[in-house]
Parts: sequence; C-alpha cells; structure tokens
Amino acid sequence: MTDRPILIDRRGDVEIVSLNRPDKLNTFDEGLTFAMRDYFQALHDRDEVRVVILRAEGRAFCAGLDLAGWQNDGSRGELQHYWRLQRSLAGLLELMRSCPQPIVGLGHGAACGAGFSLLLASDVRYAAPNLKMNAAYIKVGLGGCDLGCSYFLPRLVGASVASEYILTGKFMDAEKAISCGLVSEIVPAEELLDKGLELAEEMVSNAPMGLRLTKEGLNRNLDARSLSDAMAVEDRQQVMMLMSEDFEEGVRAFQEKRAPQYRNR
Repeated sequence: MTDRPILIDRRGDVEIVSLNRPDKLNTFDEGLTFAMRDYFQALHDRDEVRVVILRAEGRAFCAGLDLAGWQNDGSRGELQHYWRLQRSLAGLLELMRSCPQPIVGLGHGAACGAGFSLLLASDVRYAAPNLKMNAAYIKVGLGGCDLGCSYFLPRLVGASVASEYILTGKFMDAEKAISCGLVSEIVPAEELLDKGLELAEEMVSNAPMGLRLTKEGLNRNLDARSLSDAMAVEDRQQVMMLMSEDFEEGVRAFQEKRAPQYRNR
C-alpha cells in the first residue's frame, strides 16, 4: 500500500491529480478523502494552476467507499461517525465545483458510487472503452441519491436516463455514456492522458481570468431561473473582461494574426 493517496504532476499551467490506492481500486478511505479535500480547497487560491486533470492509477478509476478505512475510534457516536464520513465526501464534491479551475476527468475501469460522483463533478469527461459507472448506493440498501448524483446526472443526461440508472444502480458503459452525452469521447486507455492534456492546452491558451469566469458562469447558469438571470451573469462577466488588459491583447493578436500573450491583467 502507498502512503501517498494522491499523486500530483505539474505540467506548466496544468496539474495532473491521480488517485493512488490501486491495490484498493482507489476506494475512498480517510486518507484519500482528506488528501483530495485539501488539494481542491487549496486550488481556490492557486491561480498558477489553470486546469486540473483527474485520473487514477491501476485498473479502476474508483470503486467507491472503503468502509474499513473509516474506523470509529469511540470518540464519536455512530450517528456522528457516519455524518462525518458523509459530509467529508460531499464537501469534496462541493470543492470541486467551486474551485475556479476546469477539471477534466479521465475515467477507466470501474467508477462506482463515490467514483461515479467524482466524474460527474468534473467539467469534461473522457472515457476508456472499459469504463463502467454506476450509482451503487441503492445496491447496498441505501437511497440511490447520494454524493451529488441526483443533482449532476439529470442535468447532464436528462431526467429519464438519470432515473433509470439511479433507481436501479445498474452499470452504464462507455458506449451508453457517449450516446447520452455524459462523456465527450471514448479514447484508448493508453491515450487517455494525452487526450486530457491536449484539451487542457486548448483551455490554457485562453485568457486566465476569462477561463475562470467561464467555469463560474456555466456553474451558475445550470441553475439559472430564467434566460434573463443567465444573461445577467454573462453581462457582468463580459463587462469585467472588457476592462482587462488581456482583452486588449486578445484583440491585437487577432488583428495581427498571432497567438495572444496573456498576462492575467
């Protein structure tokens, strides 16, 4: 077993974060959960990281929860113990959505329960041909709505498909995922990281503030009450960017037919 539950590889403006419990199919114990929480919390103040690629070591992306890795030492009641477990994982997903960096999820093998939710909380998902995902919660006597899946999945694939998979807990394979728009592309497993890096490079070619605001705008407008509310967010962001030096540089570069040199100003 490794004492490093996540691995971090910096590639310029991009960081690759790898779940690193391959012998346990990358299931969430306390160590992995809090390492991931600390990482995504810190991203809120790390402007030098502009895109995150989320992947996993071994033959599975994440097979869910490792209950044996959440032992109650007796200092908490049973209710308090399970509440801490639940909120620790739920808080991780909230941090993923609130961090300003787009997250590219690379899924392979099993992505069950919490692993499924990790991919759902990513901004873009690519799948290896062997990816199999499910909302496993209902299969172990719990409710099927857990760790954000009842929020994310209907918004990504529609209510009917989401209900089919959440109410049954059955597996969704890569072909079904691409047919309903849950993943952007199916990529050979050995090419998955290169594909993620290629997309990340496209993202970081844009103005830093513009990229952060775009993730924020997409998040807010998923829940917009009306077109007017959605456009109010867009109007605010565009006026902010119109006042930036990066906008002036973007226009000059377009006119001069060259790549822009953004300075995050």
